[in-house]
Amino acid sequence: MNILVCDDDKAIVDAIGIYLENEGYAIFKAFNGLEAIETIREHEVHLIIMDIMMPKMDGIQATMEIRKENNIPLIMLSAKSEDYDKIVGLNMGADDYMTKPFNPLELIARVKSQLRRYTSLGGLETKSHVYQSGGLIIDDESKIVTVDGQDVHLTPVQYKIVRLLTANAGKVFTIEEIYEKVWNEPSFNPENTVTVHIRKIREKIEINPKEPKYLKVVWGVGYKVEKL
Repeated sequence: MNILVCDDDKAIVDAIGIYLENEGYAIFKAFNGLEAIETIREHEVHLIIMDIMMPKMDGIQATMEIRKENNIPLIMLSAKSEDYDKIVGLNMGADDYMTKPFNPLELIARVKSQLRRYTSLGGLETKSHVYQSGGLIIDDESKIVTVDGQDVHLTPVQYKIVRLLTANAGKVFTIEEIYEKVWNEPSFNPENTVTVHIRKIREKIEINPKEPKYLKVVWGVGYKVEKL
Protein backbone atom coordinates (compact mmCIF):
# COMPACT_ATOMS: atom_id res chain seq x y z
CA MET A 1 0.00 0.00 0.00
CA ASN A 2 1.14 3.54 -0.72
CA ILE A 3 1.39 6.22 1.96
CA LEU A 4 2.00 9.91 1.36
CA VAL A 5 3.99 11.69 4.08
CA CYS A 6 3.77 15.48 3.91
CA ASP A 7 5.74 17.78 6.23
CA ASP A 8 8.01 20.76 5.55
CA ASP A 9 10.61 19.20 7.88
CA LYS A 10 12.58 16.78 5.68
CA ALA A 11 14.05 14.98 8.70
CA ILE A 12 10.55 14.16 9.98
CA VAL A 13 9.42 12.96 6.54
CA ASP A 14 12.49 10.74 6.20
CA ALA A 15 12.12 9.34 9.72
CA ILE A 16 8.44 8.49 9.27
CA GLY A 17 9.25 7.03 5.87
CA ILE A 18 11.83 4.66 7.35
CA TYR A 19 9.38 3.33 9.95
CA LEU A 20 6.66 2.83 7.36
CA GLU A 21 8.99 1.17 4.82
CA ASN A 22 10.09 -1.26 7.52
CA GLU A 23 6.42 -2.25 7.77
CA GLY A 24 6.31 -2.91 4.02
CA TYR A 25 4.59 0.28 2.86
CA ALA A 26 5.64 2.28 -0.22
CA ILE A 27 6.25 5.95 0.51
CA PHE A 28 5.59 9.15 -1.40
CA LYS A 29 7.09 12.35 0.03
CA ALA A 30 5.84 15.94 -0.14
CA PHE A 31 6.94 19.08 1.68
CA ASN A 32 3.91 21.34 1.36
CA GLY A 33 0.21 21.06 0.64
CA LEU A 34 0.53 21.80 -3.07
CA GLU A 35 3.03 18.98 -3.54
CA ALA A 36 0.73 16.64 -1.61
CA ILE A 37 -2.25 17.41 -3.86
CA GLU A 38 -0.14 16.97 -6.99
CA THR A 39 1.16 13.60 -5.75
CA ILE A 40 -2.34 12.34 -5.02
CA ARG A 41 -3.52 13.31 -8.49
CA GLU A 42 -0.60 11.57 -10.19
CA HIS A 43 -0.30 8.43 -8.06
CA GLU A 44 -2.45 5.92 -6.22
CA VAL A 45 -2.28 6.82 -2.52
CA HIS A 46 -4.01 4.79 0.19
CA LEU A 47 -3.30 6.96 3.25
CA ILE A 48 -1.95 10.46 3.97
CA ILE A 49 0.07 11.73 6.92
CA MET A 50 -0.20 15.53 6.80
CA ASP A 51 1.45 18.25 8.89
CA ILE A 52 -0.57 21.43 9.57
CA MET A 53 2.02 24.22 9.49
CA MET A 54 3.69 24.26 6.05
CA PRO A 55 4.67 26.90 3.46
CA LYS A 56 2.78 27.58 0.18
CA MET A 57 -0.28 25.63 1.36
CA ASP A 58 -0.82 24.41 4.91
CA GLY A 59 -2.29 21.08 5.95
CA ILE A 60 -5.77 22.44 6.64
CA GLN A 61 -6.10 23.97 3.16
CA ALA A 62 -4.64 20.86 1.53
CA THR A 63 -7.05 18.61 3.42
CA MET A 64 -10.01 20.69 2.27
CA GLU A 65 -8.87 20.39 -1.35
CA ILE A 66 -8.22 16.65 -1.06
CA ARG A 67 -11.67 16.05 0.42
CA LYS A 68 -13.28 17.62 -2.65
CA GLU A 69 -12.05 14.67 -4.73
CA ASN A 70 -11.61 11.61 -2.51
CA ASN A 71 -11.88 10.08 0.96
CA ILE A 72 -8.35 8.77 1.46
CA PRO A 73 -7.65 8.21 5.19
CA LEU A 74 -5.74 11.21 6.55
CA ILE A 75 -3.79 11.49 9.80
CA MET A 76 -2.95 15.07 10.72
CA LEU A 77 0.24 16.08 12.54
CA SER A 78 0.87 19.27 14.47
CA ALA A 79 3.35 20.71 16.94
CA LYS A 80 0.40 22.35 18.66
CA SER A 81 -1.50 20.56 21.40
CA GLU A 82 -4.47 22.88 21.80
CA ASP A 83 -7.89 21.30 21.38
CA TYR A 84 -8.85 24.04 18.89
CA ASP A 85 -6.31 22.86 16.30
CA LYS A 86 -7.41 19.25 16.72
CA ILE A 87 -11.06 20.20 16.25
CA VAL A 88 -10.32 22.30 13.16
CA GLY A 89 -8.30 19.48 11.61
CA LEU A 90 -10.99 16.88 12.24
CA ASN A 91 -13.74 19.21 11.02
CA MET A 92 -11.85 19.83 7.77
CA GLY A 93 -11.76 16.11 7.02
CA ALA A 94 -8.88 14.54 8.95
CA ASP A 95 -9.59 11.02 10.24
CA ASP A 96 -7.09 11.12 13.09
CA TYR A 97 -4.74 13.57 14.80
CA MET A 98 -1.32 13.27 16.45
CA THR A 99 0.68 15.89 18.32
CA LYS A 100 4.44 16.20 17.86
CA PRO A 101 6.60 14.78 19.25
CA PHE A 102 4.92 11.39 18.93
CA ASN A 103 5.84 7.76 19.42
CA PRO A 104 6.57 6.25 15.97
CA LEU A 105 5.09 2.92 17.08
CA GLU A 106 1.83 4.68 17.96
CA LEU A 107 1.80 6.32 14.52
CA ILE A 108 2.28 2.92 12.86
CA ALA A 109 -0.59 1.49 14.93
CA ARG A 110 -2.86 4.36 13.87
CA VAL A 111 -1.85 3.94 10.23
CA LYS A 112 -2.77 0.25 10.33
CA SER A 113 -6.03 1.03 12.09
CA GLN A 114 -7.06 3.60 9.47
CA LEU A 115 -6.14 1.27 6.59
CA ARG A 116 -8.13 -1.60 8.14
CA ARG A 117 -11.15 0.67 8.53
CA TYR A 118 -10.82 2.00 4.99
CA THR A 119 -10.54 -1.50 3.57
CA SER A 120 -13.49 -2.83 5.58
CA LEU A 121 -15.66 0.03 4.32
CA GLY A 122 -14.82 -0.83 0.74
CA GLY A 123 -12.85 2.33 0.06
CA LEU A 124 -9.78 0.42 -1.06
CA GLU A 125 -10.23 -1.89 -4.00
CA THR A 126 -7.52 -4.35 -4.88
CA LYS A 127 -6.58 -3.86 -8.50
CA SER A 128 -5.72 -7.06 -10.31
CA HIS A 129 -3.47 -5.17 -12.72
CA VAL A 130 -1.28 -3.68 -9.99
CA TYR A 131 1.67 -5.71 -8.72
CA GLN A 132 3.79 -4.65 -5.76
CA SER A 133 6.80 -5.66 -3.71
CA GLY A 134 7.54 -3.06 -1.05
CA GLY A 135 8.32 0.21 -2.83
CA LEU A 136 8.36 -1.45 -6.27
CA ILE A 137 4.96 -1.00 -7.94
CA ILE A 138 3.86 -2.02 -11.41
CA ASP A 139 0.60 -0.78 -12.92
CA ASP A 140 0.11 -3.16 -15.81
CA GLU A 141 -2.80 -1.15 -17.17
CA SER A 142 -0.83 2.07 -17.63
CA LYS A 143 2.53 0.24 -17.99
CA ILE A 144 4.03 2.48 -15.30
CA VAL A 145 6.74 1.25 -12.94
CA THR A 146 7.64 3.22 -9.82
CA VAL A 147 10.16 2.65 -7.04
CA ASP A 148 9.53 4.61 -3.83
CA GLY A 149 7.27 6.95 -5.78
CA GLN A 150 9.79 7.64 -8.56
CA ASP A 151 9.03 6.63 -12.15
CA VAL A 152 11.36 4.02 -13.63
CA HIS A 153 11.78 3.86 -17.40
CA LEU A 154 12.21 0.31 -18.67
CA THR A 155 12.50 -1.10 -22.17
CA PRO A 156 9.62 -3.37 -23.25
CA VAL A 157 11.66 -6.51 -22.55
CA GLN A 158 12.83 -5.22 -19.17
CA TYR A 159 9.23 -4.38 -18.30
CA LYS A 160 8.05 -7.90 -19.17
CA ILE A 161 10.73 -9.44 -16.95
CA VAL A 162 9.92 -7.20 -13.99
CA ARG A 163 6.18 -7.76 -14.42
CA LEU A 164 6.64 -11.54 -14.55
CA LEU A 165 8.77 -11.66 -11.42
CA THR A 166 6.80 -9.07 -9.42
CA ALA A 167 3.43 -10.61 -10.25
CA ASN A 168 4.85 -13.84 -8.83
CA ALA A 169 6.86 -12.27 -5.99
CA GLY A 170 8.72 -14.87 -3.96
CA LYS A 171 8.67 -17.46 -6.74
CA VAL A 172 12.00 -18.40 -8.31
CA PHE A 173 12.15 -18.61 -12.12
CA THR A 174 14.95 -20.34 -13.96
CA ILE A 175 16.69 -18.45 -16.74
CA GLU A 176 15.03 -20.78 -19.24
CA GLU A 177 11.57 -20.06 -17.80
CA ILE A 178 12.14 -16.31 -17.90
CA TYR A 179 13.29 -16.46 -21.52
CA GLU A 180 10.39 -18.64 -22.69
CA LYS A 181 7.73 -16.55 -20.91
CA VAL A 182 9.13 -13.16 -21.98
CA TRP A 183 10.30 -13.94 -25.51
CA ASN A 184 7.55 -16.53 -26.18
CA GLU A 185 9.91 -18.94 -27.85
CA PRO A 186 11.94 -22.00 -26.83
CA SER A 187 15.18 -21.20 -25.05
CA PHE A 188 18.52 -22.17 -26.55
CA ASN A 189 21.37 -21.09 -24.28
CA PRO A 190 19.56 -17.94 -23.07
CA GLU A 191 21.81 -17.27 -20.08
CA ASN A 192 23.75 -14.32 -21.48
CA THR A 193 20.61 -12.63 -22.86
CA VAL A 194 18.64 -12.86 -19.62
CA THR A 195 21.60 -11.99 -17.40
CA VAL A 196 22.31 -8.78 -19.32
CA HIS A 197 18.69 -7.68 -18.99
CA ILE A 198 18.66 -8.49 -15.28
CA ARG A 199 21.76 -6.37 -14.75
CA LYS A 200 20.20 -3.42 -16.61
CA ILE A 201 16.98 -3.73 -14.61
CA ARG A 202 18.89 -3.70 -11.33
CA GLU A 203 20.67 -0.51 -12.37
CA LYS A 204 17.25 1.13 -12.72
CA ILE A 205 15.26 -0.22 -9.76
CA GLU A 206 17.89 -0.80 -7.08
CA ILE A 207 19.59 1.79 -4.89
CA ASN A 208 22.66 -0.46 -4.83
CA PRO A 209 22.57 -2.94 -7.74
CA LYS A 210 25.34 -4.99 -6.09
CA GLU A 211 23.17 -5.51 -3.02
CA PRO A 212 19.68 -5.70 -4.54
CA LYS A 213 16.59 -5.27 -2.40
CA TYR A 214 14.08 -6.47 -4.96
CA LEU A 215 15.56 -8.52 -7.81
CA LYS A 216 17.49 -11.37 -6.19
CA VAL A 217 19.53 -14.21 -7.64
CA VAL A 218 19.02 -17.70 -6.22
CA TRP A 219 22.33 -19.33 -6.99
CA GLY A 220 22.07 -22.46 -9.07
CA VAL A 221 18.35 -21.92 -9.67
CA GLY A 222 17.43 -18.55 -11.17
CA TYR A 223 15.93 -15.17 -10.21
CA LYS A 224 13.05 -13.82 -8.16
CA VAL A 225 11.59 -10.56 -6.95
CA GLU A 226 11.57 -10.61 -3.16
CA LYS A 227 8.13 -10.68 -1.58
CA LEU A 228 8.13 -7.55 0.61
